[in-house]
Amino acid sequence: MTRSGLKLGFLASHGGSSMKAIVDAIARGTLRAGAGVVISNNADAPALAHARALGIAAAHLSQTQLGSAEAVDRAIAETLAAHGVELVVLSGYLRKLGPVTLGRYRNRILNIHPGRLPEYGGRGMYGRHVHEAVIAAGERRSGIAIHLVDEEYDHGPVIAARDVQVEPGDTPETLAARIQALEPEFFVDTLRRIAAGRLALPGGVAPPGESA
Repeated sequence: MTRSGLKLGFLASHGGSSMKAIVDAIARGTLRAGAGVVISNNADAPALAHARALGIAAAHLSQTQLGSAEAVDRAIAETLAAHGVELVVLSGYLRKLGPVTLGRYRNRILNIHPGRLPEYGGRGMYGRHVHEAVIAAGERRSGIAIHLVDEEYDHGPVIAARDVQVEPGDTPETLAARIQALEPEFFVDTLRRIAAGRLALPGGVAPPGESA
Protein backbone atom coordinates (compact mmCIF):
# COMPACT_ATOMS: atom_id res chain seq x y z
CA MET A 1 0.00 0.00 0.00
CA THR A 2 1.26 3.49 -0.82
CA ARG A 3 1.57 6.19 1.83
CA SER A 4 -1.57 7.85 0.45
CA GLY A 5 -3.52 4.61 0.67
CA LEU A 6 -4.56 2.05 -1.89
CA LYS A 7 -3.56 2.81 -5.48
CA LEU A 8 -6.60 1.84 -7.55
CA GLY A 9 -7.01 1.08 -11.23
CA PHE A 10 -10.42 0.93 -12.90
CA LEU A 11 -11.82 -0.97 -15.87
CA ALA A 12 -15.16 0.26 -17.21
CA SER A 13 -16.99 -0.29 -20.48
CA HIS A 14 -19.51 2.55 -20.20
CA GLY A 15 -20.39 5.02 -17.43
CA GLY A 16 -18.58 3.39 -14.54
CA SER A 17 -21.00 4.48 -11.81
CA SER A 18 -19.08 2.71 -9.04
CA MET A 19 -15.81 4.15 -10.35
CA LYS A 20 -17.28 7.66 -10.17
CA ALA A 21 -18.47 7.12 -6.60
CA ILE A 22 -15.06 5.79 -5.57
CA VAL A 23 -13.19 8.67 -7.20
CA ASP A 24 -15.58 11.16 -5.56
CA ALA A 25 -14.94 9.56 -2.16
CA ILE A 26 -11.19 9.87 -2.72
CA ALA A 27 -11.60 13.55 -3.63
CA ARG A 28 -13.70 14.20 -0.49
CA GLY A 29 -11.10 12.50 1.68
CA THR A 30 -13.52 9.81 2.87
CA LEU A 31 -11.56 6.99 1.21
CA ARG A 32 -7.82 6.66 1.78
CA ALA A 33 -6.80 5.77 -1.76
CA GLY A 34 -5.55 7.15 -5.04
CA ALA A 35 -6.91 6.73 -8.56
CA GLY A 36 -4.12 5.55 -10.86
CA VAL A 37 -5.78 4.96 -14.21
CA VAL A 38 -9.13 4.28 -15.86
CA ILE A 39 -9.15 1.77 -18.75
CA SER A 40 -12.00 1.09 -21.15
CA ASN A 41 -12.57 -1.10 -24.19
CA ASN A 42 -14.84 1.66 -25.51
CA ALA A 43 -13.15 4.81 -26.82
CA ASP A 44 -16.32 6.84 -26.22
CA ALA A 45 -16.98 5.55 -22.70
CA PRO A 46 -18.20 8.30 -20.35
CA ALA A 47 -15.92 6.75 -17.73
CA LEU A 48 -12.88 7.85 -19.75
CA ALA A 49 -14.26 11.36 -20.20
CA HIS A 50 -14.93 11.58 -16.46
CA ALA A 51 -11.39 10.47 -15.66
CA ARG A 52 -9.84 12.99 -18.05
CA ALA A 53 -11.95 15.80 -16.60
CA LEU A 54 -10.51 15.01 -13.17
CA GLY A 55 -6.94 14.69 -14.38
CA ILE A 56 -6.84 10.91 -13.95
CA ALA A 57 -4.95 8.91 -16.56
CA ALA A 58 -7.33 7.32 -19.07
CA ALA A 59 -6.62 4.61 -21.65
CA HIS A 60 -8.67 3.05 -24.43
CA LEU A 61 -7.51 -0.55 -24.93
CA SER A 62 -9.57 -2.73 -27.26
CA GLN A 63 -9.18 -5.63 -29.65
CA THR A 64 -10.21 -3.40 -32.55
CA GLN A 65 -7.37 -1.06 -31.65
CA LEU A 66 -4.68 -3.62 -30.76
CA GLY A 67 -5.57 -6.55 -33.01
CA SER A 68 -6.02 -9.45 -30.60
CA ALA A 69 -7.35 -10.38 -27.19
CA GLU A 70 -3.81 -11.38 -26.18
CA ALA A 71 -2.47 -7.94 -27.04
CA VAL A 72 -5.25 -6.28 -25.04
CA ASP A 73 -4.52 -8.51 -22.07
CA ARG A 74 -0.82 -7.59 -22.11
CA ALA A 75 -1.61 -3.90 -22.56
CA ILE A 76 -4.03 -3.86 -19.63
CA ALA A 77 -1.53 -5.52 -17.30
CA GLU A 78 1.28 -3.20 -18.44
CA THR A 79 -0.86 -0.07 -18.13
CA LEU A 80 -2.02 -0.95 -14.63
CA ALA A 81 1.55 -1.69 -13.55
CA ALA A 82 2.88 1.51 -15.16
CA HIS A 83 0.51 3.54 -12.98
CA GLY A 84 1.46 1.70 -9.80
CA VAL A 85 -1.92 0.07 -9.39
CA GLU A 86 -2.25 -2.21 -6.37
CA LEU A 87 -5.95 -3.08 -6.55
CA VAL A 88 -8.11 -3.29 -9.69
CA VAL A 89 -11.80 -2.34 -9.64
CA LEU A 90 -14.16 -3.53 -12.38
CA SER A 91 -16.99 -1.03 -12.83
CA GLY A 92 -19.30 -2.40 -15.49
CA TYR A 93 -16.44 -3.88 -17.51
CA LEU A 94 -18.01 -6.19 -20.09
CA ARG A 95 -14.96 -8.12 -21.25
CA LYS A 96 -13.38 -11.20 -19.73
CA LEU A 97 -9.88 -10.57 -18.41
CA GLY A 98 -6.96 -12.50 -19.86
CA PRO A 99 -4.34 -14.68 -18.17
CA VAL A 100 -1.59 -12.04 -18.02
CA THR A 101 -3.76 -9.55 -16.11
CA LEU A 102 -5.31 -12.25 -13.94
CA GLY A 103 -1.90 -13.67 -13.13
CA ARG A 104 -0.25 -10.37 -12.31
CA TYR A 105 -3.17 -9.19 -10.16
CA ARG A 106 -4.26 -12.49 -8.66
CA ASN A 107 -6.64 -11.91 -5.72
CA ARG A 108 -6.45 -8.15 -6.31
CA ILE A 109 -9.21 -7.65 -8.90
CA LEU A 110 -12.64 -6.80 -7.51
CA ASN A 111 -16.00 -6.99 -9.28
CA ILE A 112 -19.48 -6.07 -8.07
CA HIS A 113 -22.38 -8.35 -9.01
CA PRO A 114 -26.08 -7.36 -8.81
CA GLY A 115 -27.27 -10.57 -7.17
CA ARG A 116 -26.42 -13.29 -4.70
CA LEU A 117 -23.50 -15.56 -5.51
CA PRO A 118 -23.11 -18.33 -6.46
CA GLU A 119 -26.88 -18.74 -6.91
CA TYR A 120 -27.31 -16.02 -9.49
CA GLY A 121 -23.92 -15.83 -11.16
CA GLY A 122 -22.10 -17.39 -14.06
CA ARG A 123 -21.94 -16.94 -17.80
CA GLY A 124 -24.85 -14.87 -19.10
CA MET A 125 -25.95 -13.81 -15.61
CA TYR A 126 -25.50 -10.06 -15.68
CA GLY A 127 -27.73 -7.01 -15.44
CA ARG A 128 -31.38 -7.63 -16.32
CA HIS A 129 -30.80 -11.38 -16.68
CA VAL A 130 -30.01 -11.63 -12.96
CA HIS A 131 -33.10 -9.70 -11.89
CA GLU A 132 -35.37 -11.65 -14.23
CA ALA A 133 -34.08 -14.93 -12.79
CA VAL A 134 -34.52 -13.75 -9.20
CA ILE A 135 -38.13 -12.71 -9.77
CA ALA A 136 -38.97 -15.81 -11.84
CA ALA A 137 -37.72 -17.98 -8.96
CA GLY A 138 -40.01 -16.20 -6.50
CA GLU A 139 -37.13 -15.12 -4.30
CA ARG A 140 -37.91 -12.86 -1.35
CA ARG A 141 -34.41 -11.40 -1.36
CA SER A 142 -31.69 -10.59 -3.84
CA GLY A 143 -28.41 -8.91 -3.08
CA ILE A 144 -25.12 -7.33 -4.01
CA ALA A 145 -21.85 -9.26 -3.98
CA ILE A 146 -18.28 -8.01 -4.31
CA HIS A 147 -15.96 -10.83 -5.29
CA LEU A 148 -12.43 -11.53 -6.41
CA VAL A 149 -12.12 -12.11 -10.14
CA ASP A 150 -10.65 -15.31 -11.56
CA GLU A 151 -10.82 -17.23 -14.84
CA GLU A 152 -14.53 -18.08 -14.52
CA TYR A 153 -17.51 -15.73 -14.56
CA ASP A 154 -18.59 -14.68 -11.04
CA HIS A 155 -16.57 -17.54 -9.56
CA GLY A 156 -13.98 -15.95 -7.28
CA PRO A 157 -14.49 -15.73 -3.51
CA VAL A 158 -17.10 -13.25 -2.27
CA ILE A 159 -15.45 -10.76 0.11
CA ALA A 160 -18.53 -8.61 0.88
CA ALA A 161 -22.25 -9.09 0.40
CA ARG A 162 -25.46 -7.23 1.16
CA ASP A 163 -29.04 -8.47 1.00
CA VAL A 164 -31.66 -6.48 -0.91
CA GLN A 165 -35.33 -7.20 -0.29
CA VAL A 166 -37.50 -8.18 -3.25
CA GLU A 167 -40.69 -6.17 -2.80
CA PRO A 168 -44.19 -7.36 -3.77
CA GLY A 169 -44.85 -6.29 -7.35
CA ASP A 170 -41.18 -5.83 -8.18
CA THR A 171 -40.24 -6.05 -11.86
CA PRO A 172 -36.72 -6.61 -13.19
CA GLU A 173 -36.56 -2.86 -13.78
CA THR A 174 -37.62 -1.79 -10.27
CA LEU A 175 -35.37 -4.34 -8.60
CA ALA A 176 -32.46 -3.30 -10.83
CA ALA A 177 -32.99 0.37 -9.99
CA ARG A 178 -32.97 -0.30 -6.25
CA ILE A 179 -29.83 -2.44 -6.43
CA GLN A 180 -28.01 -0.04 -8.75
CA ALA A 181 -28.69 2.81 -6.32
CA LEU A 182 -26.97 0.88 -3.53
CA GLU A 183 -23.97 -0.51 -5.42
CA PRO A 184 -21.64 2.52 -5.59
CA GLU A 185 -21.61 3.31 -1.86
CA PHE A 186 -21.36 -0.39 -1.00
CA PHE A 187 -18.24 -0.61 -3.18
CA VAL A 188 -16.80 2.52 -1.53
CA ASP A 189 -17.48 1.13 1.95
CA THR A 190 -15.86 -2.20 1.06
CA LEU A 191 -12.74 -0.38 -0.16
CA ARG A 192 -12.68 1.65 3.06
CA ARG A 193 -12.60 -1.58 5.03
CA ILE A 194 -9.74 -2.93 2.88
CA ALA A 195 -7.78 0.34 3.17
CA ALA A 196 -8.26 0.39 6.95
CA GLY A 197 -7.15 -3.22 7.33
CA ARG A 198 -10.57 -4.40 8.54
CA LEU A 199 -11.05 -6.61 5.48
CA ALA A 200 -8.07 -8.69 4.39
CA LEU A 201 -7.45 -9.98 0.88
CA PRO A 202 -5.41 -13.13 0.23
CA GLY A 203 -1.76 -12.14 0.09
CA GLY A 204 -2.40 -8.47 0.84
CA VAL A 205 -2.63 -5.73 -1.78
CA ALA A 206 0.94 -4.83 -2.69
CA PRO A 207 2.11 -5.29 -6.30
CA PRO A 208 4.28 -8.34 -7.03
CA GLY A 209 7.74 -7.91 -5.53
CA GLU A 210 6.70 -5.27 -2.99
CA SER A 211 5.59 -5.56 0.60
CA ALA A 212 2.01 -4.82 1.59
